[in-house]
Amino acid sequence: MIKKLLALCALGLLLAACDKPAAKPLSFQNTDLTGLPYAREFALTDHNGKPRTLADFKGKVVVMFFGFTQCPDVCPTTMAEMAAVMKELGPKADQVQVLFVTIDPARDTRELLAQYVPAFDPRFLGLYGDAEATAKVAKEFKVFYAKVDGKAEGSYSMDHTAASYVFDRNGKVRLFVRHGKGPGPIVHDIKQLLD
Repeated sequence: MIKKLLALCALGLLLAACDKPAAKPLSFQNTDLTGLPYAREFALTDHNGKPRTLADFKGKVVVMFFGFTQCPDVCPTTMAEMAAVMKELGPKADQVQVLFVTIDPARDTRELLAQYVPAFDPRFLGLYGDAEATAKVAKEFKVFYAKVDGKAEGSYSMDHTAASYVFDRNGKVRLFVRHGKGPGPIVHDIKQLLD
């Protein structure tokens, strides 16, 4: 008798779930990284001097870009693109955190990051660490960077991966955004992660 009652309860629960529409699958315009076994955590300091980890931004969609302040092209265009994304998101932008991680800690001081990063949008945060912390986070995120000597003695530039990672509200990596795609696909995908 108990087995029959349990079977009827299970059947009732199953039938009750049938009238609910299935969750609409997400269709991203950028590269879907859901379930990626890396790009899970970092420990850096923000341009206000506060230690930061990914957990600090739980509840927000996080966009994370690796660059350097003296970058002549990719970095400022990516940051300007993200500023345009925030504008297009309107009030939803307050649920998004953009992080700029320097791969040039020798020159990108806290003070310099505090001037450079919020100039694109006051909500953006610059993150830095010493050479060891920078190498550790770059390894975790599989980001390439290398110093390239300049023409003048002692001058240099940095070659680096030109893309951003996007995390959902739970801190799980979801997207890889290639440089130069424009704000439209990013806005599209962030809206899906926010809804």
